[in-house]
Formats: sequence, C-alpha cells, structure tokens
Amino acid sequence: MAAPEERRTVAPAILPEPRTPADDVHGPAWFSYTANGDQIVWSAQLRAMVGRQPTQDEVSRKVLARYVHRDDHAKALGAITQTWTSRVPVRTTVRLMRADGGWFDVDCRLEPVKSPDGTVRGIRGTVTDVSARERARREIARLARRGETVQTSLIDPDPATGLLTRARFTDEIDRSQRRGGGAVLIIRVQPEKHLEGDGVRPDRNADLLHRAARVLEGVVQEGARLGRVGPSEIGLLLPGTSWPMARREAELLVQALRSQTFVLPDTWLRARAWGGLVRFTPDAEAGSHEVLIDAEHAWRQSREADRPVTFVAHPVPVRDRQGSYRTRVADALGTDRFTLYAQPILELQTNEITRHELLLRVLDEADGPQSPIQVLDTAERLDAVYDIDLWVVERAMQVANEQPETCLQINLSGRSVGDPRLTDEVVRLIEEYEVNPGQLTFEITETALIGNLTEARRFADRIRDLGCELALDDFGSGYASFRYLRIFPIDLVKIDGEYVVDLVENPQDQVLVRALVQVCQAYGIHTVAEFVQDEPTLRLLRELGVDYVQGYLIGRPAPLLSGRLPTT
Repeated sequence: MAAPEERRTVAPAILPEPRTPADDVHGPAWFSYTANGDQIVWSAQLRAMVGRQPTQDEVSRKVLARYVHRDDHAKALGAITQTWTSRVPVRTTVRLMRADGGWFDVDCRLEPVKSPDGTVRGIRGTVTDVSARERARREIARLARRGETVQTSLIDPDPATGLLTRARFTDEIDRSQRRGGGAVLIIRVQPEKHLEGDGVRPDRNADLLHRAARVLEGVVQEGARLGRVGPSEIGLLLPGTSWPMARREAELLVQALRSQTFVLPDTWLRARAWGGLVRFTPDAEAGSHEVLIDAEHAWRQSREADRPVTFVAHPVPVRDRQGSYRTRVADALGTDRFTLYAQPILELQTNEITRHELLLRVLDEADGPQSPIQVLDTAERLDAVYDIDLWVVERAMQVANEQPETCLQINLSGRSVGDPRLTDEVVRLIEEYEVNPGQLTFEITETALIGNLTEARRFADRIRDLGCELALDDFGSGYASFRYLRIFPIDLVKIDGEYVVDLVENPQDQVLVRALVQVCQAYGIHTVAEFVQDEPTLRLLRELGVDYVQGYLIGRPAPLLSGRLPTT
C-alpha cells in the first residue's frame, strides 16, 4: 500500500444524474415536427425525460440518430413514414436515449398534421414512459429463452428403458451412501436363446431390457431406484435396506425375471438373469463407482458358477481392486475382446473423405460390439487405462502402415496423455511400423481428467515435432475448452455434437457454434462438427465456416476388416 503522501488525488467519478420520473412531470410529453424548415419542438416534459433538448442547428435526422436507440432507428423511421404516407395515427414503442447515456422505453402515438388542402405538413407525437412494462416483458422473454436453452435435467433418462442413466444412477448411490447404508444389485439380462438364424439382435435385446425394467418396477420395494448401467444390465439401489433383507430382495427379483415370459414386437422369449449384490456403508473407502465395479464382477461370478445371485458383504479393498481390474483388462486384450471401428470425416473444402476416426468397441458375449465408455471410465478411475490406449495406438500404426494414404484420428484418455511412458512408446511405434507421422492425429477429450499437465504438454510438443497433429474432442462440453487452447498446441477441435444435432432449429446453438468457429479461426485451428445427420445441417455448417464434418450423413462407424479401413 502506498504511503499517504504518495497517494494521488482522484477526482470523484461523474455519475449519471437521477432521471425525473415521467409521473412527476406535470402534463403530457410531446413533440412536433414541421417539414417547412425541418423544425422540431419539444415539450418541457419531454426535455425533462431525456435530460436535454435539441439545439437549434440539429435537423430532424440528427435528432432521430441522437435521441432514439440505434437498434430502434429503423422502427422509428418506419412508423414516421407510415404516418406520413397513410395520413392516419400510428403507435410504436421505441427506446429513447438520455443525456447520461442510459435509455428508457416509451409508447409513441404519431399523428399527421395536415394543411387545409389535406396534405401532410408535419407530425405530432405523444410520448408515454412505459419502462416498467417493457422491462417486465423483456424479463419474461429472457426467462423463456433460458427455459428453452437450459436442460431440465443434468442427465436425461436412458431412451431405451426410461430408467436412470449410469451416471445418474451413480449419483444416487453417492447420495444414499452419505445418508446411510444400503445395497446395490446389478442384474444381467439376456435372451435364453436366439431364434434359429436370427443371430445377435441388439434391438431385440433392447426390447427385452425395456420389458425387464417394467417387471422390476412392479415388484421392487418402495424407495428403490432403477438404472440402466450397461448394454444388458439393470442396476437397483436399495437405500437403507438391511443386508438380510437386501439378499432376500435380490433373490426374488432375479427369480421374477427368470420365470417371466417376455412378449416382444415380433416374438416371445424367456430370459436368463444373473445378479450381483454389494453392500455399502457410509464409512467404507469404496465409492459409488467402486461399488458398481464390484456388483458387475459379482454377476459375472454368478454366471460362471450358474447361480442366481452372488453376494458381496464387503467391497473389495482399493489395492486389490486395482490389481484385479488390471488383470481383467489384460485378459480382455489377450482374448481379443477389444476391436476397432472407423468413421469417415468429410473435408468441406474438397468435399472428400480425408480422415477416419478410430473408435474402440468392446465385444460383449450376447450383444456384439458395445461402446467402451463404461470400461474406459472404470479403467481411468483405477489407473488401468494406459494398456488399452497403447493397444489402440499400436493397431492404428498397423492400419497406417498398410494404408499410407490414410489420415487417422486416435482417441487417448486424459490419464494416458499425462503418462510419461506414452511419448516414448508413440515414437517407438512410429519407427517400428515406418509410419508417416502426418497420417496421425491424436485426440484428447476436453472433459478428460489429465493427470499431469506437464507430461501432457511434453507429449503434445513431441508428437507435433514428429509431424503428428493434436485434436481436442468434445469442444464446448466442459470447463477447460479455452484454457486447453492456450495450454496445448491444438491443430483441430471437434465441436461437441450436442450443439450440432438440432442446429438448424436452434438459434442459440447457431450462435454458439458460430462463436466457437470464430475463436478457432482466430487461433489458427481447424474445426470438425460431429453428429451431422442431414443435408440442412451440413449446408448451415458450411455457411458457419466449419472445416470438417462427421456423422451418420457422412458415414456410420464400421469395423476394420483384416486391419483395413472400410470402403466409403
């Protein structure tokens, strides 16, 4: 803090003078305009409202520009023109500017002033302050816009079953754990057998899960919560339930599904069901994600042992859990339960497919390839995702080697990007497979938790020195978007598909996408729009300046056949 003698004397700020409310000025506020001489006369009441009066050398056009809000110039001029040409009174609402720089709303009634021969020689306007009314109207409109643009729920229900999503179900476990003990049951549901020649039918399995959810809703105890926690798994949260009671409930629910005949749109079938029940307490070190992992492991034990339910009275210790999960990841990698799909990306300038994004899929015993989100989420939390990412990178190198004309985008988890081992492994694999680094773009998810920013920056700098590119996925969906643009040498950002799916019908999303594109252009970064599903959206994205597009309109994800990209 400066010494008293060193402080400068600061002149007091000039604040706007309080405006005299229109109700306190006696008589109506009015103005008159005469074409002869281009003269304007204001009443004392109107002068008091704006805080000053026009000088004698200001003609009507200058007065209009000075005292009417710039966004209302066209509206005011249109009303004046209509009054003059139609020769009848016209009403309009505009904003007038005050001498202090503020503005207020007025209703203005414009009347033509006629000559004896009927021609219009001027206009008289009567002005009424309606600021309170217009402020309330604007606030209602603002709240309506926010109601349209803000999600009613942080996480939407699962569309296939109407149950809580896995993320929302996890939140419910956390809430129940803070309040007391309880149990979580996960039930695996799949058809007893497939019809001859039917093969795997994901839509049929989804129908089965939907009907199984309705059965469970009808028999669960009051206060239980249900969620879809996997492609063929339903989770049940039993808050505040004693362990003996939870065990009995679990056995009854699994038996209810096993004994049920399910009528689907095109057939009927019986279901096979296995359960895994885990108890949780407020003081346990296992959180909601760990409880779910244990319950998933328990239903698998039930299936292997051919028993209805496996009970876990005490969650697995953290150290044992990490080792167990790493073993499961290794087993999945070793038994080819992971596979890669590819989705084409269209460059709008050339209108050609110039890139493919490689997408990891997990092979499920009953449902075929599934999204790896749950596996990757669990692997990240237990620090076991590095081996999965390395598997993806090596397979990508094989594809790049066999198809040197292709450009591939490879997804990496936040933890792997911050792992000091990754940089050296990428360099080694590029040399081993003799890949042109310009073929490779490494994507990091904008919402990913990067464990070590220093190592992540080292990885980014190193791969760009090699000639690879760096992309930021899901741009705009989290909190780190613009910060990451400054931290990492990003070449390309993928605009979150949430803002693209309804782009044509949603003006707010159009504003947001336009702003994101402009920011990226200012930073020298290319943009990709995801979830493009129709031609109108594609045309609008061209107009907004997006560089690349990706989605079902361009091409659906397809499996790599013999390590080669699918033909487009």
